[in-house]
Amino acid sequence: MSSIFLFISGAEMAFILFIMVMVFGAEKIPEIARGLGKGIRTLRNASNDIKSEIQKSAEKQGVDSNISKDVKAEIKKVKHEIDEITGSIRRNL
Repeated sequence: MSSIFLFISGAEMAFILFIMVMVFGAEKIPEIARGLGKGIRTLRNASNDIKSEIQKSAEKQGVDSNISKDVKAEIKKVKHEIDEITGSIRRNL
């Protein structure tokens, strides 16, 4: 699956990892991965907060449920895309 992600082959991924080890050192790579994880978690929390605020304001204003369903579908699509990105990062670690 990693060969599909960004059209990068396995050999190219290995080369990138090799360069990362040479530039950052083996000790820094886990710290970098943790930072990426925290950033992704923050992004997810922010998207969940935005989703809940949209839902609350829609309920207060009595917005048509079809619009709310459309927004939920878009949010679900974005979450799926984020999960695809984070899944490939997790597999590489």
